[in-house]
Amino acid sequence: MLRNPCRLLALANILAVLLTACGGGGSAGDTGTAGAEAGADAGAVAGRGTLRTAPRTVGELDSDVIDTAAAATGLRGLADRARCDVRIVALDYNTVGVSSEPTNATGVLLVPAGDCAGEAHPLVAYARGTNVQKLDTLAAADDPETLLLATFYAAQGYAVVATDYLGYAGSTYPYHPYLHADSEASAVIDAIRAARAAAPDESLRLSGRVMVSGYSQGGHASAAAQRTMERENAQEFELVAGSHMAGPYNLSGALREPVAVASYPVFMAFLVTSWQKVYGNLYANASQVFRPPYSDNIDNLLPSATLTTSTLVSTGALPGGTPAQAREALLQPAFLSDLLTNDANPVLQAARRNDVLGWSPRARTLLCGGSGDPTVPLATHQAVAAADFASRGVGTVTAVDVDPNIRSAFTLDGQAPTDPESSAYSTYYGNYHAVLQPPFCLARSKALFDSVR
Repeated sequence: MLRNPCRLLALANILAVLLTACGGGGSAGDTGTAGAEAGADAGAVAGRGTLRTAPRTVGELDSDVIDTAAAATGLRGLADRARCDVRIVALDYNTVGVSSEPTNATGVLLVPAGDCAGEAHPLVAYARGTNVQKLDTLAAADDPETLLLATFYAAQGYAVVATDYLGYAGSTYPYHPYLHADSEASAVIDAIRAARAAAPDESLRLSGRVMVSGYSQGGHASAAAQRTMERENAQEFELVAGSHMAGPYNLSGALREPVAVASYPVFMAFLVTSWQKVYGNLYANASQVFRPPYSDNIDNLLPSATLTTSTLVSTGALPGGTPAQAREALLQPAFLSDLLTNDANPVLQAARRNDVLGWSPRARTLLCGGSGDPTVPLATHQAVAAADFASRGVGTVTAVDVDPNIRSAFTLDGQAPTDPESSAYSTYYGNYHAVLQPPFCLARSKALFDSVR
C-alpha cells in the first residue's frame, strides 16, 4: 500500500507554490564581484559558447519560499535548507549541429543571489530529461526540472547552467537530434562556455570547478559530455565530477530487449526519426519501420509544438495500451524481427554509435538509478555501464540503486505494489521515473559535488 498518494502526486508539480510567491522578470541587480575565474575566455573555440543576445533575468526565487515549498512537497529530508536566493537567467548561445555546422541553443543560468552573492561558485552543467514539447525552455520559473535544480543546487551555492538542446525553445536548428551523443555533448559543453561568458554581466563569480549531470535523456547527454570533455577539453575545464542519473547508456542493448519499456512509442518514434535525420540511412520511407496510420506523419512528429505525451496518444498520433501492445501497434513486424536478429540493422548500428560505453571516466563519477524504474531499466543501462567500467578497472565510478529509498518513502511496508490492475500500482510505477526517483538521485549527486566543490 502507498504511504501517501497525495504527497506522491504533489511531487509531480514540484514546488509549484513558487508560482504564487515569485514574480517573473526582474533585474540583474545583485551585488557581487564580477568576472568568471578559471577559463573566462568562453567562446575561444571558433565562437562556440558565445552569447547571441544579452542574458535576461526571467524570474527570482526567494530562499524562504524555496524552503516552504520543499517542506510542502516532502523534499526537506533530501534537500538542505536553502541559503541563497536564486535568479533565473535566460541564455541564447552559439553552438554546432550534428555536422559541426554553426547554430544556436537556448538554456538557463541559475545564479545564487541574496546572502550568497559575491561568493566564488562551482558550476553544475545539467542536461534535461526527454521533453516532447518543442517550445518548452528551462528558463522558466514554473519548469519542474528548473525548480528541482534551484532547490538542490542553486539555493545551496552552486551556479547551474542547463541547456534546452538543439531544436527546442529558441534554437533555430531544424530538428532535435534525440539521443545523439555527440550533439548532446556539444550543447552541454557550449552551455558551460555561455555561462562563463554571461558571468560578468550577472555579477557572478565562478570558482572554475565544473561538474556535469543530467537525468534520463540528460543522463545520456551528461555522460557523453563528460566523455568528450575528458578526451578533448581537459585543459579548458577543471572537471571534478560527473553525476549521471537514470540515463539510457546502453541503447543498443535496450533495443534488443524482449519486453518494451514504459513510454515505448514516444522513445522509439523519437529516436528512429531523429537518427534518420542524422544518418540518412535508417529507412527510405517511414512505412518501412512504422505501421500506418502512425507512419503517415511520424517523420516530423517530435518534438511537437502542440501535443503532450498524453495527447500524442489521445489524438492517435501514437498508439496506447501496454508497452507490448504499443510496440506491436507501432512497428512493422518485418522491421521488428530484423532489429532483434540482424546485427547489420541500421537502427541497431545507429544505437551502437550512441551508446555511452567503452570509455574510462577520470573524474569522480556517480551512476544513480532505481531498480524499479519501468522507463529506463537499471539492469539494462546502469548495471551494464557499471560493469563496462569495472571491466577496465576504472576506480572512479560509483553506482547506486535508490529503489530501497523510494519504497521506504512511498509505501507503508517497504514493498512495491504488485497488482498491475490496482490504482496503487499504476500510481507508483506511473510516477516512478519522472517523479519519485529524481529527488533521491539529486540528493546523491549533491553529496558527491559537495565532496569536490
